[in-house]
Amino acid sequence: MVTGFKINHNAWFFCFIIKFVCRYRSAWCMLIRKLFKFENAHIVRNCTSDRCKRSIHGHSYKVELLLKASKLDHGQMVYDFGLLKGVIKELFDSFDHAICYWQKDDPEYIAACQTFSARWIALPVSPSAEQFSRIFFYLAQQVLHSTTTQNGEGDVEVYSVIVHETDTGYAQSFIEDIENEQMGVLNLDQIIFSEQVQAEWSDPQMYENLKKGIRFQNPNVELQVNI
Repeated sequence: MVTGFKINHNAWFFCFIIKFVCRYRSAWCMLIRKLFKFENAHIVRNCTSDRCKRSIHGHSYKVELLLKASKLDHGQMVYDFGLLKGVIKELFDSFDHAICYWQKDDPEYIAACQTFSARWIALPVSPSAEQFSRIFFYLAQQVLHSTTTQNGEGDVEVYSVIVHETDTGYAQSFIEDIENEQMGVLNLDQIIFSEQVQAEWSDPQMYENLKKGIRFQNPNVELQVNI
């Protein structure tokens, strides 16, 4: 009974610390959240679970993108949710009905993925939930940094990304995780989308433009109320 109490007490204390840290990190800004969903297949090499590391399997993913800002735009918003239906949504949707593989995987397996799936994505890291959270954080961050805003937006940044792999398990990343080289260096050149994925974008040159630093333009906004 005493041992059980200690476990429960420690678990409660750990949750308290996590909540305190999260509150402290966002104390100076407002947060918004946008939810994305997609279906994806992968193998997670080197993991402990035998089924996961030896067999292709899939998940119904839910991705929570949390943005932060210390001021609101002319519409009294951190960032209009409608703007997240553009480049960011298209990049996230690229993972839907696709197979993702680690570029260090067996060449025969990689060749099979590219041969039998029109939609595939090559990654510089393993397609685990943890790495997915880093990749989506990184992609969204790159898009925001390459976007010219038009409605008085402030210092809009990605605060965190949560990737729900199952109903009971998720991974969450923050900026420190993106910058942590031990977790794997991320860059746009090493995230490769198949031709079929690119063909389904509204602008097939979208990702190349992002890599070249060509800026995206948000639409102009005509103010209806003087501020």
